[in-house]
Amino acid sequence: QVQLVESGGGLVQAGGSLRLSCAASGRIFSTDGVGWFRQAPGKEREFVAAIRWSDGSTYYTDSVKGRFTISRDNAKSTVYLQMSSLKPEDTAEYYCATRGAYSTTYSPYDAHKYWGQGAQVTVSS
Repeated sequence: QVQLVESGGGLVQAGGSLRLSCAASGRIFSTDGVGWFRQAPGKEREFVAAIRWSDGSTYYTDSVKGRFTISRDNAKSTVYLQMSSLKPEDTAEYYCATRGAYSTTYSPYDAHKYWGQGAQVTVSS
């Protein structure tokens, strides 16, 4: 079992920055990864970024490349999502998630079993 707790959401003007944090606890596999996903009202949930605990491999969706940076602090079991040059279309509820299982590989498109409670990000124009 893995518990995830997000923090850091809020309201920001377009062009501004926010940092989200995802603190993990429980049974964490070093071969696993943590992904950030978001869901805007009336839209499907989409993948944003992910990082693997062991080697720090990162993954991004095209729309956030160059603007968002994902990182992790293994000592704190925490993953961060630094969001810069925010746009109104980044407005969504952001969730971190993890598979919570051992595997020799990790893909952000694998099924993620454990999810945080969500953090609202609102970007005003």
